[in-house]
Amino acid sequence: MPTVGLLFGMEETFPPALLERINQLGVKDKVTAEFCSLDIWKMDEPKHYDAVLDRISQDVPFYRGVLKNMMLAGTKVVNNPLWMNADEKFFSYAICAKAGIHVPKTALVPSHKMPPDTTEKSFRNLKFPLSFEEIFQHIGFPAYFKPHAGGGWKSVYKINSPEEFFAAYHETGELVMTLQENIEFDEYYRCYCIGKEEVHIMPYEPRNPHHERYQANFTPSESLREEMEEGCITICETLGYDFNTIEFAVKDGIPYAIDFTNPAPDAEKTSVGEENFEWILNTSAKFLIKCAKSAAKKKATKKKQNWRELILE
Repeated sequence: MPTVGLLFGMEETFPPALLERINQLGVKDKVTAEFCSLDIWKMDEPKHYDAVLDRISQDVPFYRGVLKNMMLAGTKVVNNPLWMNADEKFFSYAICAKAGIHVPKTALVPSHKMPPDTTEKSFRNLKFPLSFEEIFQHIGFPAYFKPHAGGGWKSVYKINSPEEFFAAYHETGELVMTLQENIEFDEYYRCYCIGKEEVHIMPYEPRNPHHERYQANFTPSESLREEMEEGCITICETLGYDFNTIEFAVKDGIPYAIDFTNPAPDAEKTSVGEENFEWILNTSAKFLIKCAKSAAKKKATKKKQNWRELILE
């Protein structure tokens, strides 16, 4: 019987509701769901689950190691932990720009402090002084200064001048940062994309207090909706995400992708609201049932594993 495992952390409403929904919708196909139960993990551990939805391994390295090993046993992991290990925001902006997505101008800035076990000799290929004035001209002010990898709005600064930039830079320590163009938006949307196919567009006002951010007084035109839906699918296909949120800041009718590398996007009912929560539940349950059925049909193979194949899984 195909089984879906749910791996989660501090969430309260989404995992139990998803468990119940999968078990309701999966009756016809004899697909069941359960909360993952993990222990010390052997290298040759057999397959425990046909599909796993990962909501927490970005914060728990042990879970990330287990999930990568699960893939060798034939488990479909959502999202793919091998891609997420390779992913970081600066690279994602660059690759999406090449795919034709509108993104803000972005530059990568070396860490203010040298990493551990390095000296000045480690940086003999790095030009000094760094070309800050040129980058300030390219990006403009105001701008956002944020880590090139990471999330949760940690160590994110909105800066309005070179003086503010250098004050923030001195606080960032060993973090590698990006300096990014600020998009003064007219409208803003947060979009769920599941299975690289299903898109749900939610008006979103990030300038509101957190509990009021889904209370926005704008809706997309039909042409804007179509462009954002196409953009969501392109981004998720390009980056390999099966479960993701993409945020668009719309300026002069152009949607700029601002935030689109979210391995465990917020799905709590208290945050997203009843209507959005219902869409996320139903769509993710159907997708995970489909994943479990497909993975259950695959026979274990003894052939050598190719990392490229697993990353593109």
